[in-house]
Amino acid sequence: MKKVTILLVTLFMCSITFAQQALWGGEPIVSPEIHDDNTVTFRLRSPKAVKVEITGDFLAPQKVETDFGTFDVPGTAQLKEGANGVWEYTTPEPLASELYSYTFIVDGQRMNDPANVDMIRDVASITNIFIIPGNPGDLYSVKDIPHGTVARRWYDSPTLKEQRRITIYTPPGYENSKETYPVFYLLHGSGGDEEAWIALGRTAQILDNLIAQGKAKPMIVVMPNGHTQNVAAPTESFRQYKPAMGGGPREAVASMEDSFGDIIKFVESNYRVKKDKANRAIAGLSMGGMHSAAISAQYPNTFNYIGVFSAPPIASMMARNDSERAKYAEEFVKKLEVQKKNGYKLYWIACGDTDFLYQGVIDSMKKMDEIGFNYTYRESGEGHIWKNWRIYLSEFAPMLFK
Repeated sequence: MKKVTILLVTLFMCSITFAQQALWGGEPIVSPEIHDDNTVTFRLRSPKAVKVEITGDFLAPQKVETDFGTFDVPGTAQLKEGANGVWEYTTPEPLASELYSYTFIVDGQRMNDPANVDMIRDVASITNIFIIPGNPGDLYSVKDIPHGTVARRWYDSPTLKEQRRITIYTPPGYENSKETYPVFYLLHGSGGDEEAWIALGRTAQILDNLIAQGKAKPMIVVMPNGHTQNVAAPTESFRQYKPAMGGGPREAVASMEDSFGDIIKFVESNYRVKKDKANRAIAGLSMGGMHSAAISAQYPNTFNYIGVFSAPPIASMMARNDSERAKYAEEFVKKLEVQKKNGYKLYWIACGDTDFLYQGVIDSMKKMDEIGFNYTYRESGEGHIWKNWRIYLSEFAPMLFK
């Protein structure tokens, strides 16, 4: 019986290999190939292609002007055709340790690398990824250490009058212990959802590694969907759009700030968490940074740790003109004064020096200085990119609950 099982498994594996080779033709392609010196070679078999390019965040960025400011977008490089229709590109210089994403462009059509199964979704696009080892790449990688659990849950939101989807990380050993843990609410940006931080942000890998290294305390990380007009990520949402209105987004019943109490109630009713200010943190990137500032001000005696990544703490996403923005800023400063009086342990602001929101961050901090509102500012290079947000999470998490 054992011999039969082994034979079946062998035949099955051979059939998979044959199918892959039949699909792409010839010998399997290795792509990307990370060399010992950290240069990387990308390959694609496309014998009928006229032009093959690669675009990725490891290439020199190109600047694009928009109504919202100047953005850096990934650059492009051209592959050269070799034998058997295999196109190839090798980076001219070694790449620094980091997580990188890329996509091929074949005769103007984007496509993923068929030789690389590592992919992530960023907003509406799916790209391949690879990691150059070292620091910080090792922090984003799966290591031979105890791992936490990532769960996708549905919770009732009476404020929004519906069930909503949420992603929750519990630290290694949570299931087999009776311990209570601090909780960290981590919010995504305008292009994301409850999947963003766990996929692009590498939250589980970062927390697993930091906890194993003794650099961060074991904690529960809660990642909700900040778009209150959507119940969940697009592939999970059953009420994403209003069909009668031609597919446009439906209106939100309430704001993220007004409905956030439902999230706290769900977490504290279903998980073993410490239910006090000293053991609660909130942070987010871009829109999620604005949400974090607004939520911590609206619940001024709830969070001891606040992180605002790549976003002006004093900003309104709903303001339609300068007058509305000025009014919002005036009202928000009053809330900050209450938050200051109640006290907190850490208010951490981080931004890249080429971020399109950089000036708004600087202006916000000037207003905070005027009222003596204490904060810590961390300025990095580059702009509004996941590379920065992963670094900010890696630096912010070890400062929590000390």
